[in-house]
Amino acid sequence: MVQPNKEAPSIVVIDDDVDVREGLAALLQSVGLRTESFASVREFLDSGGLDRARCLVLDVRLPGRSGLDFQDDLIKAKAHLPVVFISGHADVPMSVRAMKAGAVEFLTKPVRHQDLLDAIQLAIEQDSVRRKSEDSITALRARFDSLTGREQEVMTLVAAGRMNKQIAEEIGISLPTVKLHRGQAMRKMEARSLAELVRIADKLNLVRQ
Repeated sequence: MVQPNKEAPSIVVIDDDVDVREGLAALLQSVGLRTESFASVREFLDSGGLDRARCLVLDVRLPGRSGLDFQDDLIKAKAHLPVVFISGHADVPMSVRAMKAGAVEFLTKPVRHQDLLDAIQLAIEQDSVRRKSEDSITALRARFDSLTGREQEVMTLVAAGRMNKQIAEEIGISLPTVKLHRGQAMRKMEARSLAELVRIADKLNLVRQ
């Protein structure tokens, strides 16, 4: 058996069938995936495992909160956790609801091992891309917060397409001062061109019309 990497993402299996739960955990551990398993959503939440999880392998029908309802809860809480559904009682409306809500895959029991592993690999990759994007936005936000209030204002207006002269007239400062603030904003935001500054402003949802 491949030993799980302690630094690897944690794959969480939630299924009330102990045989399924243990079988899936053994499968995932055999390929080196760190795995935690729970019989219900409540048991999982009580464990504090939400912060450790990088992918949920979630049964649709569970005691208490169902898998689909838990998926809704995650969305409302803005917890961007990839979900792979498994079910022995799947129907079309159920699978459509899950996929429309962003599930990575919807598999029927008995689950083919390779299908599950492929779905989990895709989920981990998607989660990695999302986290890198979030880290990038956090870094950009920190740079923006380092700007003075006037530099932020000028950057936002520049990104919205205003010319330097228009900005000077709109906020009541001289043209040379606008140019100074614009240069400072570009330097602090590490933008090498106006186009890059506009892209950064767009990522930060700063652009106003």
